[in-house]
Amino acid sequence: MAISTTRKTRPDGTQTRAQDPEGTRQNIIEVASQEFALNGLSGARIDEIAAKTRASKRMIYYYFGDKEGLYLSALENAYRQVREGEAKLDINGLPPLEALKRLVEFTFDHHHQHEDFIRMVMVENIHHGEYLARSEVIRDLNVTAIGHIGTLYAKGLAEGLFREGLDPLEVHWQISALCFFNVSNRATFSKIFGKDFGSSQMQETLRSNAVDMVLRYVLRPEKLAAL
Repeated sequence: MAISTTRKTRPDGTQTRAQDPEGTRQNIIEVASQEFALNGLSGARIDEIAAKTRASKRMIYYYFGDKEGLYLSALENAYRQVREGEAKLDINGLPPLEALKRLVEFTFDHHHQHEDFIRMVMVENIHHGEYLARSEVIRDLNVTAIGHIGTLYAKGLAEGLFREGLDPLEVHWQISALCFFNVSNRATFSKIFGKDFGSSQMQETLRSNAVDMVLRYVLRPEKLAAL
């Protein structure tokens, strides 16, 4: 079984190779994510994934057990990346309106830049969330995300900015819906209506609209003039 190696330099200047199992595992996940996003769970092939990685087919089975295990690991990795990006925003010290604006902008940009994430979520919805339901990792990641929105929303309520009675989970839904659709349906909308929704000008407009719609959804009516 071949394991990916990295080069290390000895004090005398000569180089040796060191095993890098985590690097190999991550390389497999990255390639597999592209294959699953393109071909779905049923259409992706372990042979094809192995051919595009630094690993053998045998090694893939060693790390992940089977194709479903690899798919679940790729799905977990996709969710982990978006949540880690959110964590780096460091919006806790911002005024609630600015924090929410930053969160929507990040989500829009992340989905636009990581189309494989959107396609993998679409694949998982075809499977009715069957594999996602097996993952405590994904559940924990998303509970944290809702917790951040809850904290932000509570601060906006305390300052008299946000209207009462909103569920942070539903706020998350609205943000996700606007940003997800931008990738999932961009091609069909562009073809149907003869307008390039993927152009830089349209993307800038859609991004601004997404922010505006979410802020108008959460703001008290008398605060809308501040937008």
